[in-house]
Amino acid sequence: MSILSGKNILLGITGGIAAYKTASLVRLLVKSGADVKVVMTPAAKDFITPLTLSTLSKHPVYSSFTNEEDDNAAWNSHVDLGLWADFLIIAPATANTMSKMANGTCDNLLLATYLSAKCPVYFAPAMDLDMYKHQSTLQSFETLKSYGNIMIPATSGELASGLVGEGRMAEPEDIVAFIENDILGKLPLRGKKVLITAGPTYEAIDPVRFIGNHSSGKMGFEIAKAAAELGAEVILISGPTHQKVSNSLIEVVPVVSANEMYEAVHKHFKNVDVAILSAAVADFAPKEVAIQKIKKKTDTLTLELEKTKDILASLGNIKKQQYLVGFALETENELENAKGKLKKKNLNLIVLNSLNDKGAGFKSDTNKVTFIDDKNQIMEFELKSKADVASDLMNKIISEINA
Repeated sequence: MSILSGKNILLGITGGIAAYKTASLVRLLVKSGADVKVVMTPAAKDFITPLTLSTLSKHPVYSSFTNEEDDNAAWNSHVDLGLWADFLIIAPATANTMSKMANGTCDNLLLATYLSAKCPVYFAPAMDLDMYKHQSTLQSFETLKSYGNIMIPATSGELASGLVGEGRMAEPEDIVAFIENDILGKLPLRGKKVLITAGPTYEAIDPVRFIGNHSSGKMGFEIAKAAAELGAEVILISGPTHQKVSNSLIEVVPVVSANEMYEAVHKHFKNVDVAILSAAVADFAPKEVAIQKIKKKTDTLTLELEKTKDILASLGNIKKQQYLVGFALETENELENAKGKLKKKNLNLIVLNSLNDKGAGFKSDTNKVTFIDDKNQIMEFELKSKADVASDLMNKIISEINA
């Protein structure tokens, strides 16, 4: 999955011959999973039709402040467009438009939107060789970059004039790749490996029955999504769950029992930078597992249970450079029990949540947690969605490992 999946991308198209390539660019951005809207300068419509771009983007195309053909004259708000966008891409960026961008000139909808945008702005220059080399154009490049805009360099080749040289707009495939690599390269967990456990474990009684718990795996899967969106390579070791992820940076390793999770975690732990153990692992498992289904011959059934291996403590004993996070689900003496677990298991951070808090715990879409770290710093949070809790957790980990 592309890093652009789920992002709002505003594509600004200006009046240059390279505008014909933007049909392919819109198609590639949509294919990457982005939601794409298009803003054109009036001159851009001489090179490619709004109908083509609207069909490909599945959104109306904007080119003026009002829809003149509409009797109601609906207002196209440049402020709303600028705030909607996660990324603004101006391609092609002509010498004329770049000069206006550099100097704050605002005489069309695209320029007004550019000045309102709060998101990263990419621009892909396209013009003839002499224009590209002109001192005023070079100054526009530098000014725009000094504002924080990101230039997608033009390439060399045959130009519309017949000259051969620099000034060709980068190809649509290269524009998308450039943006993806730029975003990934700036993510705080780029190059880091994160191991996450999620869900319950099922401990077999016989071929049909098992001992388990009510964990849905939602918290662990949200943490995996948050880590991947920050650029981490994620190994998600999950017990049985209906949760799904679709991110190329997440490798899901399915397991069933506590012992299988133990083996999988230890297989990967030595190669990771961060380990977050959020799974609800069974503390006990049947000592003997019946080969055949146990028949209901008596009114009672006695099972002898034995402790499962403590995965979290085993990692605390062998960790070196890894940042190790555990979860504590408590029902009484919550804070003291969590602090004891943090120290006993040699953790860097423990996430405490209590079944006494309404909206927290298993099967819920929300959670209420407290972070306790190995420096005895305590951060208590209000009830939040599990996605927001995952974001808070990743921010805390980033602040620690980058300290």
